[in-house]
Amino acid sequence: MQLIRGINQLQPFAQGCVLTIGDFDGVHIGHRIVINKLAEKGRLLGLPVVVMVFEPQPLEFFLKDNAPSRLTRLREKIIHFEHLPVDNLLIVHFNQRFANMDPDYFIKQILVERLNVKYLVVGDDFHFGKTRRGNFSLLQEAGQQYGFNVTDTLSYLIKGTRVSSTLIRDALNEGDLATAESMLGRNYSVCGRVVHGEKLGRKIGFPTANIQMLRKNTPIAGVFAVTMTGIAGKPVNGVANVGTRPTVDGGSKVLLETHLFNFDQDIYGKYVEVHFKHKIRNEMRFQSVEDLKRQIQLDTAQAKTLLQI
Repeated sequence: MQLIRGINQLQPFAQGCVLTIGDFDGVHIGHRIVINKLAEKGRLLGLPVVVMVFEPQPLEFFLKDNAPSRLTRLREKIIHFEHLPVDNLLIVHFNQRFANMDPDYFIKQILVERLNVKYLVVGDDFHFGKTRRGNFSLLQEAGQQYGFNVTDTLSYLIKGTRVSSTLIRDALNEGDLATAESMLGRNYSVCGRVVHGEKLGRKIGFPTANIQMLRKNTPIAGVFAVTMTGIAGKPVNGVANVGTRPTVDGGSKVLLETHLFNFDQDIYGKYVEVHFKHKIRNEMRFQSVEDLKRQIQLDTAQAKTLLQI
């Protein structure tokens, strides 16, 4: 899969392409079905599959700190797309200039001139351009004019419920990992690089691998039974806390701290993935570090039971 970082880096597709556009936050089951169907069309037409995503996501640009929590960072999206039949991932920098772009300009200069799109898949609620004037109907009209087909992504239903990033976010916020997993098609996970912390966990007998979430808000918080991949030939079991550590410093920075069972390797700097299996409890503030230590002992025992260790 080739990464195209920005419209300025986009070279015209001489023969054309098949394209889908969206946030693809979470890269859930519905997203994967859209991409797999798009790839089928690409094979029939003999054209490459292109996915266009925005960074930051439009709501993050407009709403700033009030934007919905994000399921996947850009690097996590890239990892998921690498396992799908995507030939080119076009990452568009979403800024005020792009938001103010005339919809007709976007269609003619980017979709037609640069991408030479022959087949386009978007949601029927897709809006783009200045004052959000661009929509599904406008794209259909343009398709007739410039010679490309436009198709709705359609909705993927589970037990009559439409799979969406919003519902997955809501399920994670409620600690309902099973529902989130059913819509994602996998355990919810977070990727990141292990960084140095204050070593408090090590001092109280529970060393942790720390990952800075690098997000203003997160869809998941609390204490969980987890596994970690990326550090050994097989997943390593553990217990993790996602939050602001109210007992220690109560800061605003969200940290993912994972205590791994029967593991003592130096993994600082490693890029790892933490898979959330079961929620144990919400994050809480303790009166002392000793109280925190006792609770971690209980959390560890419960995590081992849940993970059937």
